[in-house]
Amino acid sequence: MTATAAEKTGAHTPEAVDVITGARERIDALDDRIIGLIQERMAVSAVIQEARITSGGRRVNLSREMEILGHYREALGKPGTTLAMTLLELCRGRI
Repeated sequence: MTATAAEKTGAHTPEAVDVITGARERIDALDDRIIGLIQERMAVSAVIQEARITSGGRRVNLSREMEILGHYREALGKPGTTLAMTLLELCRGRI
């Protein structure tokens, strides 16, 4: 059985169904862009790590990671720290 638009959105009026459907489409497009940006960040991070390792340095620069954590925390609050940790984890050790 296929769910109706109202069932999919939880809305009780056709107007609300339209608003929710349109907003979800925008969120889906934003998510696609965010994923693309994360993939780009991972690639740039790999370049940095390779340069650092090739020059005799360590793969991870902890002071830089602390800067990133602080930046996300200041911009997004405590959940920003969690988001930054996830980004850092995705970008580590790709070499």
